[in-house]
Amino acid sequence: MHLKLDDPRIFSNLIGVISELVTEVKIRVNSEGMSLTALDPANVAMVYFFIPHDLFSEFKVEKEEILGVNLENLKAIMRRCKLGSSLTMQRYDNLLKINIKDKIRRDFTLALIDVEGEDKEMPTWEFKSVIKMDAQDFVDAIEDCLVVGDACTFIAEPNKFIIESSNLNSARTEFSSDEVQIFSDSSSARFSLEYLSKFIKGAKVASKAEINFSDNHPMRINFPSGKVLLSFVLAPRGEPDD
Repeated sequence: MHLKLDDPRIFSNLIGVISELVTEVKIRVNSEGMSLTALDPANVAMVYFFIPHDLFSEFKVEKEEILGVNLENLKAIMRRCKLGSSLTMQRYDNLLKINIKDKIRRDFTLALIDVEGEDKEMPTWEFKSVIKMDAQDFVDAIEDCLVVGDACTFIAEPNKFIIESSNLNSARTEFSSDEVQIFSDSSSARFSLEYLSKFIKGAKVASKAEINFSDNHPMRINFPSGKVLLSFVLAPRGEPDD
């Protein structure tokens, strides 16, 4: 396996975002590209990313490779990439050799690990509500809710989308169909802000967010950036008196 990225920022950002949710993962590399699917330790959320092979300036894979890595260790190495750096990754037995090259060449070796658990696949569902919007607007709405509570409710109707949190205090952001793309009838679901606060860091990867949800059903948030995709799935949260 020999992979090279002339601009490793997208990969570095993906690793940084995902490491907020999971620590030990299996990164899959095959003829289509690089991908990851992982379930968080509490079995509440899933994360997925895909980088197609043609985004790599060099991509040589003779057979599918499964790379078990500790994301904190990989993230620490990725932080050494600077603007203008190139990144090369090669597998040798149970080692991942990483080369960062800018003005100088720096070599790192990351021990591959055995990651327990079955391989997961991102579920595919039909959703009652699909909202496409600016990623930063979504970030701001979630951060508003974080000021007042630990959970928020998504409410969608044909012409509006609302994110609100209500406890002793409350926060509410309403978007009209003039501001976001809404494909919806009427649906509502409540989710943990602890997880959403991690998901919104996907705005580092993409300028757009796609929110998919139905009544009291797991949601899926996509952060698409060209051919690169970062996705999260989150189980709904019950009402306080559940």
